[in-house]
Amino acid sequence: MFSTMRDFFRHHIEPQAAAAGPAGEQALQLAAAALLFEIVRADGEVKAEERTVMQAAVQGTFGIPPERTQELMALAEKASRTAASLFEFTQVVDESFSADQKKRVVELLWLVAFADGSKHAHEEHLVRRIASLLHVPHPDFIDAKIRARERS
Repeated sequence: MFSTMRDFFRHHIEPQAAAAGPAGEQALQLAAAALLFEIVRADGEVKAEERTVMQAAVQGTFGIPPERTQELMALAEKASRTAASLFEFTQVVDESFSADQKKRVVELLWLVAFADGSKHAHEEHLVRRIASLLHVPHPDFIDAKIRARERS
């Protein structure tokens, strides 16, 4: 077990790891889940509805069993709370996902933001920032927002 979350990031969440095998897949899953948790906590309140949507997004996106999803969500929450910046997560996702996959991540971020029935200004700002760091073009950003709003 790693002594700190910082050690965990240094060991697992690196661009080189994201490109190689199962360890890279786990790093990518953690990075994406941590971005989703950033939205969950963006408005200062962690709501059950947002956690539920996050869980469904993580499980559906990565096709992992419920028990692994719970473990990943717990790690993502710790990672999100201890990270120095979003770049730790966005770099891994940006370098590993295709343009369509990054657009899908932005849509999932919006789904989490809309989960509680309202969209807080901090959530919107954060989704915009993450989309920018993922190099998602503005039309795709808007399309993801519209699709998420229609689904929620």
